[in-house]
Amino acid sequence: MKYYGLIGRHLSHSYSRMIHTEMGCKDYLHTELEPEELGAFFKEQEIGGMNVTIPYKKDVLPYLDIISPDAEEIGCVNTIVTDDHGKLVGHNTDADGFLWMAENAGIEMGGKKVLIFGGGGAQLAVRRAAKVAGAREIITVSRSGENNYSNLDRHYDAEVIVNATPVGMYPEPEGQIVDLDLFPECEGVLDLIYNPFRTNLLIQAENKGIPYANGLSMLVAQARRAEEYFKGESIDECEIKRIMSIIAGNTRNIVLVGMPGSGKSTAGRELARLSGKEIIDTDDEIVKSVGMSIPEIFEKGGEALFRQYEKEAIKKACESFGKIIITGGGAVKTEDNYLPLKRCGRVYHLERDASTLSRNGRPLSQNADLEEMYRQRLPLYQRFRDAVIEVSADAEETAEKIWRDFCENSCN
Repeated sequence: MKYYGLIGRHLSHSYSRMIHTEMGCKDYLHTELEPEELGAFFKEQEIGGMNVTIPYKKDVLPYLDIISPDAEEIGCVNTIVTDDHGKLVGHNTDADGFLWMAENAGIEMGGKKVLIFGGGGAQLAVRRAAKVAGAREIITVSRSGENNYSNLDRHYDAEVIVNATPVGMYPEPEGQIVDLDLFPECEGVLDLIYNPFRTNLLIQAENKGIPYANGLSMLVAQARRAEEYFKGESIDECEIKRIMSIIAGNTRNIVLVGMPGSGKSTAGRELARLSGKEIIDTDDEIVKSVGMSIPEIFEKGGEALFRQYEKEAIKKACESFGKIIITGGGAVKTEDNYLPLKRCGRVYHLERDASTLSRNGRPLSQNADLEEMYRQRLPLYQRFRDAVIEVSADAEETAEKIWRDFCENSCN
């Protein structure tokens, strides 16, 4: 039986099997290999179509009979097929994937200065793609290269910024490769990372109104090209967006923010029923972790102590994927909550008339002027949110609005 699958050293977080199965390769496998096992693998397997990931994209070259011009120029292989003559042929589909990623985001590289951060193999595929797209100038920035972080001011006129490093990638998502404020001419930002969904770099691009894309589109688009090599036939481009939506829908969080008593918990329960996603209520998590009710926390240390506990609970909740995260009404008051919620979630602001808000069990609402509280918090809700949902009297209807929007926009 011919082998179809992916080889690499650590594959537990790979989406390749799901992507290729969705494209019709039902027998696609994940095979983890140690370096010393690579030779035996090629001797034992009859290869039909295979993908290669870290750290073997260069190590497989000696086992191949033919290397395509793209792979030759890039210097590594991520796709291997057996041709009609029984020869092993190595291709690299990453440049094709990157071109689709840029095009889908509406980011033009033709005639532009493209600045690529990263000294590894990924940047070679990006360089190839930028060259094919007709970039005016292509600069690679690395730690020790001719163009590095000490002389970055040479390139503040860059028009397209590409992150081809792991900076900002899960499980260390706090990093950001560069501050976009340095690049006043920037017209597009492309980050090869797809976990988290939005890196800090992409969140900054979004806030500045700069077109951007994460690496999910590149991942699926390059897999489509690889699958075309496997099958020897074309695959409809619409498959890329369909599969992107499946992955994003399964892995991205739905985050609910809004005033205390706006109906987040009730809508969240209905949403869980609709979507099958698990709920993480940050108020409930605080109570479980500290062993006190929320009123007791306020009695002990006031709002400051509660906000500290809340920040910790939100950070932990945002380490999960594909969940419904229900936040407290004042979560938006803590700036440190902004990036964690935005990175892996689509944030919904539940809007409700302040005169109908419940005060029960909410220490800050007991004697507060809720109209004034709403006025003060509204700019924060507006900043945090990706979409606003008018709360209906029927919680099921509210949940359906959220779910409909999420299904349509989980990739945005």
